[in-house]
Amino acid sequence: MSDANTTSLSRRQVLAGGSVLGAAALTGAFTPEAAHAKGPMLGTQAPYFYRFKLGDAEGTIVSDGTLPLGDPHANFVNIAGEEMDRQLRDNFLPKENAVLEQNALIVNMGERTILFDTGMGQMKNFGPTTGKLMNSVKQAGIDPASIDAVVMSHAHIDHCGGNMNADGKPNFPNAQYYIMQDDYDYWTDENKVPKAFGDFLTQARRNLTPNRDKMHFFKDGEEFLPGVHAIHAPGHTVGHTIFMIESAGKQLCYVGDLSHHPVLLLEKPLTEFKYDTDPKQSAQSRLKNLTMLADKKIPLVAYHFAWPGIGHVAKSGDGFRYYPSGMQMEL
Repeated sequence: MSDANTTSLSRRQVLAGGSVLGAAALTGAFTPEAAHAKGPMLGTQAPYFYRFKLGDAEGTIVSDGTLPLGDPHANFVNIAGEEMDRQLRDNFLPKENAVLEQNALIVNMGERTILFDTGMGQMKNFGPTTGKLMNSVKQAGIDPASIDAVVMSHAHIDHCGGNMNADGKPNFPNAQYYIMQDDYDYWTDENKVPKAFGDFLTQARRNLTPNRDKMHFFKDGEEFLPGVHAIHAPGHTVGHTIFMIESAGKQLCYVGDLSHHPVLLLEKPLTEFKYDTDPKQSAQSRLKNLTMLADKKIPLVAYHFAWPGIGHVAKSGDGFRYYPSGMQMEL
């Protein structure tokens, strides 16, 4: 290439560059203000539901909001403080406050729509972040009147509290209610409920007894709804039950409160929990059923695990490890 051509090309490049810089100066594209554009803090999250497929059925996990337990050392017992701190540290979890989720499951089986557990309702025993279930159901596009069955894993304050609204009317007016009778009888009887659990008695009476005439008491092993089997897993409460759900050959286990924490009650599954009616029995139920789920590689939904609480457990040493499933955004 000749010197003339080189000179001509250089001039063209310079002129082109100058045109770009001139345009940038006119539009303000490279001004400090543009590089540091200011926007408002939004302070909102995505809607609190997650949808997935299970065979021919459609599952939706909705939330009643986070439930802060407070100091884990006061709530998880029969474990050395140093060991608990190690587990929390190794899993990047805070030592000061164990914050649980409340992952209620709705399964549309085609013929009927089933809701598993209903949250805290109006009770605020664990702070102001609970009581979001009905809003979450509506965010998910589900009409509460379309719920045919409300299935409760047990009658604790955070699992039956959304049956009735603040006016004492049913949130799910067309639903039948399902629970184990041992739990219904225990948590509505002031002679059985410990005085320290007085609010649990109040909650059960407010949300269970008005629906007594629409209540079905399932048995251990019973397929009480098509595709839904009850598995009695006592200890957390006398009638605590988990549920095996099946559609088109695919299985999912809704484990309720089989484990409240994905680390502290899995790494050492014989660790005990403050709110268990029979902590020793609860630990044995946990060990037995987590072993079954790990051996059969059946996915689970855990009511209190990190949102949305769906994943698998696998054996790890003397205990288990939880593997959360990635959220799939296409159905």
